[in-house]
Amino acid sequence: MTEIKSHEFEGFLKRAPRSGGIFLVYGPDRGLVSERAAHLARSTGVALDDAFSTIRMTAGDLIGQPGRLLDEMNSIGLFGGDRLVWIKDASNERPLVEAIDLLGKEAPKGCTLIIEGGDLKKGAGLRKSVETSRIAVAIPCYADDTRALNSLIDGELEEAGLRISPVARQRLMESIGGDRIASRNEIRKLALYCHGRETVEEGDVLAAIGDASAISVDDAVDAILKGEQASFLNAMQKIMASKTPVFLVLQACLKQFQLLELMRAEMDEKRADASLVVGTLGRQLHFRRKPVIELALRRWKIEAIRREMGRLQAAILQSRQRPSLEGTVALQTLLSTVLQSARG
Repeated sequence: MTEIKSHEFEGFLKRAPRSGGIFLVYGPDRGLVSERAAHLARSTGVALDDAFSTIRMTAGDLIGQPGRLLDEMNSIGLFGGDRLVWIKDASNERPLVEAIDLLGKEAPKGCTLIIEGGDLKKGAGLRKSVETSRIAVAIPCYADDTRALNSLIDGELEEAGLRISPVARQRLMESIGGDRIASRNEIRKLALYCHGRETVEEGDVLAAIGDASAISVDDAVDAILKGEQASFLNAMQKIMASKTPVFLVLQACLKQFQLLELMRAEMDEKRADASLVVGTLGRQLHFRRKPVIELALRRWKIEAIRREMGRLQAAILQSRQRPSLEGTVALQTLLSTVLQSARG
């Protein structure tokens, strides 16, 4: 198995074989997963708009049809030529894992398999099948770090003939980063706003994108922790309007509760004040968010935090198993957490 790290992807794409092979693109950044899978698909040279050459399906389509993937991979196109099988929304569906176990030994020539997966943990069935294969390639996709965000900003703005001031860059960096597609769309919106100019200034970022938290999940998570139902619904409306995946809110909320669990355990063990614990264990938090975390620590007991983490994990699993219900599951689960927080 070959694993391609984020900074290696562009180089890998240039030297990747034109056709054939198995590629698992997975991770918490669904926008980046989708983008990189699309790059791989285009690199095969297969006509993506030809239904006879490109077979698109979801992992759920394989349930109840254990041999379908093998049949698709071994089929011959109506007019010959290379083929592509593209599977979305994969997690650990048994038919898919079993098919990869067989294909991973010797995949058919002339047919490429691209699988888009979610945040697969180490040891997960699908990920393990790919990792133990000699011919499969795994491409993990995590949220963009500082270097990747800078590269994304430079690439989009240079294409639009724009430069950006250091202050504006910092403001823009604070406003994006949760999801690659959402980040790219925001930068393009900024470029369109500055069309005809040479340099993007801080005021342009504020005018085109607004407050850094306006379309980020932080607003929603903070409203949840404060128990403010109206603010939460307003934040969710902005998130959905910006095309940011609702799944990211569930994920961010779970991570926040995991941090709360760590902090609350520290408070209980050392009988320390919330502000002291946030000061030592919450150094990575933005200073504006620290009062929110302190309030949550005073409201939530360790047992309640762990119970809520269980609910969030169950909701994340359900949203992966039934992608069509992702928005409904996320909204109902998070709204319940808001109400729990409001009750103190």
